[in-house]
Amino acid sequence: MSSRYAAAWRSHACGELRAAHAGERVTLAGWVANRRRHASAHFVDLRDRWGLVQLIADEESSAAVREALDALHPEDVVRVEGVVRHRGEGLVNPERPTGEIEVVVEAVEVLSRAERVPFEIQDELDVPEELRLEHRYLDLRRRPMQERLALRSRMNQAIRSALHAEEFLEVETPMLTRSTPEGARDYLVPSRVKPGAFYALPQSPQLFKQLCMVGGLDRYFQIARCMRDEDLRADRQPEFTQLDLEMSFVAEEDVLGVVERVMAAVFREVLGRELELPLPRLSYAEAMRRFASDKPDLRIPLEVVDLGGAPGEPGPAARLGFGVFDTVLAEGGLVRGMRLPGGASLSRKEITSLEQAARDAGAGGAAWAKVTAEGTTGPLSRFLGGAAGAAFLEALEAAPGDLVVAVADRPRRALTALDAVRRRAGELLGLVAAEDRLLWVTEFPLFEEGDEGEWVPAHHPFTSPVLEDVPALEAGDFARVRSRAYDLVWNGVELGSGSIRIHDRDLQETVFRALGLPPEEARRKFSFLLDAFRYGAPPHGGFAVGLDRLAMLLAGAESIREVIAFPKTASGGCLLTGAPAPVDDSQLAELRIRALEPRT
Repeated sequence: MSSRYAAAWRSHACGELRAAHAGERVTLAGWVANRRRHASAHFVDLRDRWGLVQLIADEESSAAVREALDALHPEDVVRVEGVVRHRGEGLVNPERPTGEIEVVVEAVEVLSRAERVPFEIQDELDVPEELRLEHRYLDLRRRPMQERLALRSRMNQAIRSALHAEEFLEVETPMLTRSTPEGARDYLVPSRVKPGAFYALPQSPQLFKQLCMVGGLDRYFQIARCMRDEDLRADRQPEFTQLDLEMSFVAEEDVLGVVERVMAAVFREVLGRELELPLPRLSYAEAMRRFASDKPDLRIPLEVVDLGGAPGEPGPAARLGFGVFDTVLAEGGLVRGMRLPGGASLSRKEITSLEQAARDAGAGGAAWAKVTAEGTTGPLSRFLGGAAGAAFLEALEAAPGDLVVAVADRPRRALTALDAVRRRAGELLGLVAAEDRLLWVTEFPLFEEGDEGEWVPAHHPFTSPVLEDVPALEAGDFARVRSRAYDLVWNGVELGSGSIRIHDRDLQETVFRALGLPPEEARRKFSFLLDAFRYGAPPHGGFAVGLDRLAMLLAGAESIREVIAFPKTASGGCLLTGAPAPVDDSQLAELRIRALEPRT
């Protein structure tokens, strides 16, 4: 029986052999997973990417073969020849795909000896992640790592097939480009031929994909490598991969439809599940109002209630006489809360974890009270008497057996804390539904306030405003200007974002002025894009999906490092290669660069 895995050193893959192969003479190559001996029988499990197969040399085998198997060590690379046979009644291993058969070895050749490995190559490991990353080539031999990378490969294939079916062109954009302000710090590459000048590694192909539209390519995509020199987290890396796409002559519905069909293809090919389309949508304003987050986890059936009211219309929190609430409201902050059904059953330790979630998110804490048939208990209960307290509980629709939680702080901190409390409460109360929830969040603000009160792009400066908000933009009422931007969210995790771009030069200049970017500075930073727009730019829009994050969610992994072949640590280092590392002075001299002494 011929094999698609046949190559110079093997006739079959270890993991493909089945009962139908019984009687065939095969040549296998792989790594020794383990060896054992029972009486006169010598056993070896041989492993390759496609699985494990049991080798055997028994009393009918030659002494040389038995001795050769007995001399093998874990992770030796070997080539064996033998005959496939049924294991026999009572000897089948139903947990292994190859468990019905074994290979009776007739010849053994050691291709490479292995020293003792720093950790065993097995599915479940209890070793520090740093050790795995230092010896990543060993970690990659483990079945879970290989399955995750295979999943990622299927994901990429599904994406490419779906976009080619939609008549997209796959176009590669430069890795060495010009430094432009895109929100994060650039990685810079010095030029040897132009001393004192630098390339930048791309944070994204944003400007080039827009130039593809000006170039008439109409539909572009790329599985693009991107680099950002920023502080890292568990789901961030200094270099990452994203699906990048752009389309001409489109509105939001066109882009969202393509992305939905791509995601449906990924779910179908990778998970074997059909994704129900179209996906639900929430405006940014509604998402923040109901869930205190622009990436809400809709598996959790808890909603946030505004308790502070509006100027001139005090809400129930303003009538309690609670000094913390009064101070926050007087300073323009928010008081919002939620009802946790059945939350009165939570222990004090569990409620403390809700308070800690709020503090970890930057707020001062969370006020709470348990609701019982006899009244309320807990720190907030002393303010919940009388009509004001009844109105407060009524606003939250609280009933006996519930827990009510409220957060009061500056708007950004309060919302972040409420989102954290909502997610933690969902876990504690077992409210997180098993079914995945994807949704679109649309109409993000075009601008957001920086730490010093300045207005900065919430997305990037080429995002188009909602056209009916252009008068507010021209009047300088930036807080009221919505953008034609949209995010894709899966179970409370942002998968990607995109927008309809500005293609009108006058509107682009209006946005630049709103950002305080003088025409000469805008030209200095973006001249090649602005010049291209002089020669006819079509209306266009696009999207980018973080593929590391998508693969992590598809695989059910806890970190994107689990779906990247050679990841960096949380501090941006590569434990495998030792990067970043010093270079020779001669290399720096050639670039006319001198290293500064590190600060002590």
